[in-house]
Amino acid sequence: MLQPPNAPEVSADELADALDRGAPMQIVDVRAPFRLETGTVDLGRQEHFHNIVGSQLIQVPTIEGAGLDPTVPISVVCGRGNDSKVLAAHLNRLGGNARSLKGGMAAWMRVLLPRDLAPSPSLDRLVQFDRVGKGAIAYLLVSEGAALAVDVPLDASAVRRVLEEHDLDLVGVADTHVHADYVSGAAALAHEHGVPYYLHPADNVYPYDGTPGRLAITALADGSALSVGRATVRAMHTPGHTEGSVTFLVDDAIALTGDFLFVRSIGRPDLGGKVEAWASALWHSVTRAKTEWSSDVVIYPAHYAGNDERREDRTIGVRFGDLVAENEALQFAGEEDFVAWVVRHTSSFPEAYRTIKAINAGLMALTELEVEQLEVGKNECALGGR
Repeated sequence: MLQPPNAPEVSADELADALDRGAPMQIVDVRAPFRLETGTVDLGRQEHFHNIVGSQLIQVPTIEGAGLDPTVPISVVCGRGNDSKVLAAHLNRLGGNARSLKGGMAAWMRVLLPRDLAPSPSLDRLVQFDRVGKGAIAYLLVSEGAALAVDVPLDASAVRRVLEEHDLDLVGVADTHVHADYVSGAAALAHEHGVPYYLHPADNVYPYDGTPGRLAITALADGSALSVGRATVRAMHTPGHTEGSVTFLVDDAIALTGDFLFVRSIGRPDLGGKVEAWASALWHSVTRAKTEWSSDVVIYPAHYAGNDERREDRTIGVRFGDLVAENEALQFAGEEDFVAWVVRHTSSFPEAYRTIKAINAGLMALTELEVEQLEVGKNECALGGR
């Protein structure tokens, strides 16, 4: 293509914020159709999403000829924000109001949208950070000016902004488990602030061959209590998705379940190659939660599968009582039937997950570009993709 002319751009954060607020916006993704499998800008209305290959779009003589509405703003998306500059300029010459997504899908995959959740009594604020490109979620728990960050990605700049803008004192960083679909930023953030990195020691290991991890952690155990201002965050060991998976409970009202429980599914127990053993552990974790948790506990997971899981305020979360009533994985009365259901619903997972696990266990170090390539696509951490 020609050298990109001067074309107006929109940052990934600006576009995500506009779409999240419901601003009318046509998304024109100019990548080849097979590239869409690695993710799309899907926060807006489905009818406003268009996939028009760049070589075709550059030849259309009118906005309407491309199937676009000339009265609705357009954001043009490519892989890295180069071709989209040319094509946005072309649409503007035709009378459109188009901008190029700066940094393209690579930038979109790093976006973290902060949304406030209703805090529990001992928390002053609870922030959910939505990584819209991955369907991954991080959290910041705030009480009396102290903050605990949970499940943060490698690019935790959005979390840092909230800490700085509100003059919060980060007192700890935690992972609910060692993630497989994205590189954690927890160890780096903890080191930067000189605070503990909390993780269950059963996850400080490479699960595929038992190689010990090299993470400098403050070990969590079942019942560990973390002080955040006047709040006490209690760790509950909920193995199954990983051997060291934990849920963080606050005031018996909020449960950060990581990849243990999702809105529509449950964490897959096959990522370590021990599906039946981990499925059994998952059954016991589910049984314990159903025994100990109130139906009014609100479940906040580390992932979601799609926009249909959002609540009216765009956040991801569900009452435990509703989860028990509606989530198929929680309907079984016996372990044998549960394990059989799990085995039937397992499927292959991206080979990159093995590498990401090694990175997150401190056993490998990659460049930012290599990490970006590994993390491509939505998460596949739930059984059946849900």
